[in-house]
Amino acid sequence: MKKIAVVHEWLTSHAGSEKVVEQILKIYPNADLYSLVDFLPENLREFIQYKTVTTSFIQNLPFAKRHFRSYLPLMPLAIEQFVLSDYDLIISSHHAVAKGVLTRPDQLHISYVHTPLRYGWELQHQYLQQANLASGFKGGLTRAILHYMRLWDIASANRVDYYLANSRYVARRIEKTYRRTAKVIYPPVDTRRFESTSKQNMPDKSPGQSPCQSPCQSKDGFYLVVSRFVPYKRVDLAIAAFNQLGLPLVIIGDGASGKALRKLAAPNICFLGKQPDSVVEDYMQRCRGLIFPPEEDFGITPVEAQAAGVPVIAYAKGGQAETVLHEQTGLLFSEQTVESLVHSVKRLHSGVDQFDSDRLKANAERFSVARFKTQFKNFVDHAWMQSRESR
Repeated sequence: MKKIAVVHEWLTSHAGSEKVVEQILKIYPNADLYSLVDFLPENLREFIQYKTVTTSFIQNLPFAKRHFRSYLPLMPLAIEQFVLSDYDLIISSHHAVAKGVLTRPDQLHISYVHTPLRYGWELQHQYLQQANLASGFKGGLTRAILHYMRLWDIASANRVDYYLANSRYVARRIEKTYRRTAKVIYPPVDTRRFESTSKQNMPDKSPGQSPCQSPCQSKDGFYLVVSRFVPYKRVDLAIAAFNQLGLPLVIIGDGASGKALRKLAAPNICFLGKQPDSVVEDYMQRCRGLIFPPEEDFGITPVEAQAAGVPVIAYAKGGQAETVLHEQTGLLFSEQTVESLVHSVKRLHSGVDQFDSDRLKANAERFSVARFKTQFKNFVDHAWMQSRESR
């Protein structure tokens, strides 16, 4: 029986990368779990099977619970301090430093990459501008830190035996950044979560009601954005487009940019803040379409919308270009501009394109939890056999 360690960067929420870890732990329930920090509240610990997590020294640094990302320059050192010598198989869940764990030649290391370090590579200039760090002493210091992170990122790339990518888009970035090939295994999406509620029983919207005044609009009543409020998610683009269109838009989510985004919005746009899954499911099943404007590594939300039988309007670059089939399960707009998004919304709203809910749901099943678990386990089993034969 091989001994397995699963390494993740940080455990603070149950979001996209953590849902991958959740399914990996279901495949390998006896695996030990490592993370730089573990600040999961008790009500979220079920997805890691209430495991005791081995953490790094960053866990105990001042203000780490709220500002652990500020310790980014220490993360390469911290990840290298994990002692994994007792394990036969190491699976890293990587979007920052997890792939950099130290292993012996006789240990098998498979890294599932959600993204290479975004702000260290192609988003560096965008990040510096948005954080007002394009110049000055702090800007220079930040550039030096990111330069160091890139050097370490490349140096640690060959510590991995096999790379897995969560999309073809990320696989191309792995090849560009690390000069390594990666097999694509799409992440698990809970495509079954919408089966229990029937849209047929949803009451219609009364004339004149705005999205905020009634949670019971008909499917023809509003469009939906579900997102964190961070710059690259481009919620501002959706707001600008619907300011121009005048159509009702409901936005679910929160984040540091929330106050600024609310100031941009016209009265036809409603902010609901962060909502529990049940509310998100309700709005997603009743909206006319999901608006997805970022360039995302994979993008779970567009798949969830299709599983709910809802068409998606998404930017035609990034992982969503692989999950949304243009003119079959949604519309892909070619430029990340207000004009391009407005054109697609008008087209969807006109009804010229007919989207079959069964076709939408069938496409979503390509990214199901069951499919992920089968593909992931088969890949690991094959890699394990090859590693044993090469000894």
